[in-house]
Amino acid sequence: MAQFTTLTSRVLPLPVNDIDTDQIIPARFLKATDKKGMGDNLFADWRYNADGSPKADFVLNQPNSKGAQVLLAGDNFGCGSSREHAPWALTGFGFKAVISTSFADIFRNNSLKNGLIPIIVDEATHKMLFDLIEEVPNAEVTVDLASQTLILPNGSVEFPIDPFNKTCLLNGVDELGYILGFEKEIAAFEERT
Repeated sequence: MAQFTTLTSRVLPLPVNDIDTDQIIPARFLKATDKKGMGDNLFADWRYNADGSPKADFVLNQPNSKGAQVLLAGDNFGCGSSREHAPWALTGFGFKAVISTSFADIFRNNSLKNGLIPIIVDEATHKMLFDLIEEVPNAEVTVDLASQTLILPNGSVEFPIDPFNKTCLLNGVDELGYILGFEKEIAAFEERT
């Protein structure tokens, strides 16, 4: 997993509540066993016409979406089934953080294990961000993981993240990598027992 410390990026707005994992990555793409190409299928049913051509009015298909690494989503993002392919698709497209007022627990956990930061903000901040992006489409935010701060053009807010996942992300290791960091201590314990 890549190390995550800070990120400054434009924000892509998707003001839809209750986006479930089947909308993020439709079930027909779940046969894949690796992450390669998942970003091409992100929001496939919303993003493409029946003939496979891009829908010009969908936010991911618009020219200003290129390079945006933060998605601003509606409430209850990632609800539905527990597919890990959803964060794979989001990171495959280039997103490194998603901002919402709430996330489904399984989606949040899968995201953290795949280097995607789920940032929970209060309703007032959430609304302010949507208003800001409407007024200033190229506005940027900064995600500072060490201080758990989302820095906005007009201030900042803190966001929650559990200490274990924060440590893993800051060090660029997954759960196994974290455990392997204690290899000497584990070997010493095994010798003593």
